[in-house]
Amino acid sequence: MELRVVLLGKTGDGKSSTGNSILKDKLFQVSKGTQAGTQHNEMNENDDGDRRVKVVDTPGFCNSKLTEEQLTEELKASVSQCAPGPHAFIIVLRVGKYTAQEKEIVSQVGKIFGKDTFSHAVVLFTHGDQLAKDQTIEEFVDQSEDLKKLVQKCGGRCHVIDNKRWNEKHEYRSNSVQLEKLLNTVEEMANNGCCYTTDMVQATKNEAQGKENSSLILTQNRTEMAHFIFIWYNCKFQCLVG
Repeated sequence: MELRVVLLGKTGDGKSSTGNSILKDKLFQVSKGTQAGTQHNEMNENDDGDRRVKVVDTPGFCNSKLTEEQLTEELKASVSQCAPGPHAFIIVLRVGKYTAQEKEIVSQVGKIFGKDTFSHAVVLFTHGDQLAKDQTIEEFVDQSEDLKKLVQKCGGRCHVIDNKRWNEKHEYRSNSVQLEKLLNTVEEMANNGCCYTTDMVQATKNEAQGKENSSLILTQNRTEMAHFIFIWYNCKFQCLVG
């Protein structure tokens, strides 16, 4: 069975390391701190038993080397790089405070990929060692109303890993255990028979263009109306003084 995923998130939150963990190989370049490691989309794949897994790593948000327009185009192109499209967008967040910046990033993801984004998304938390002792990721999410809403938008799909510190001895804090749970979730999504496609990207683009055109027409109409009112009052004034 083939599984296709696209990794999305902020530079430095562990996207590329997550891709390497999923594929069980160091195939993606990992960023150092907030310095962006991924400048362009990159797809790698590997066989995972009965599953062939394709992972597209994307440039991170807050990438100082790309303009907003360049980043948007790269992210849209990620869909065609795992044609016919990803079974899941994996939204990568770091365990910790859900900041205004991260909320804006999630909002941008929705704007770029449109209304179907979150029905094809999984929230994956990295840096799982930051969880409190014996705390599960579900308990962590329950502490934040905003995170709860995000996970609910994603159909309750939520997982956690730690790409550096978790060993294989703990029943819960084990990357192999958590990665298997993540891939099982993606497999369930794939078994539903649908994926996010390039047609959805185009539909989102057309919708945005339509809104832009409507806004332009509205602005033009308001300008014309203001001009008409100005002429009318000017004529009225001329009649009164004449």
